[in-house]
Amino acid sequence: MAWIILFGAGLMEVGWAIGLKYTDGFTRLWPSVFTLVSAAVSLFLLSLAARDLPIGTAYAVWAGIGMVGAVAVGIFALGEPADALRLVSIALIGVGIVGLKVATPH
Repeated sequence: MAWIILFGAGLMEVGWAIGLKYTDGFTRLWPSVFTLVSAAVSLFLLSLAARDLPIGTAYAVWAGIGMVGAVAVGIFALGEPADALRLVSIALIGVGIVGLKVATPH
């Protein structure tokens, strides 16, 4: 269950990372509210997952999901570049996430 919660925390991290783009320096109300709520929920879920998972693993996987997700949204929804080096770098983060999952006994 901790891994499912951690995955949800990572998805919420993607939400607030992308939300930052639309806050205009936290001057726009609804994007700012969305971003702050997403960040709070993400951290709360991370704290729940960390009850059962090693904190180093939980934090690294949470950050990795956020990074991979934010880049994916950037590429597919925001028209950001998808050059080979960028894709390989994101793939390496993905491999690291899977490696931590496999290496963690929970």
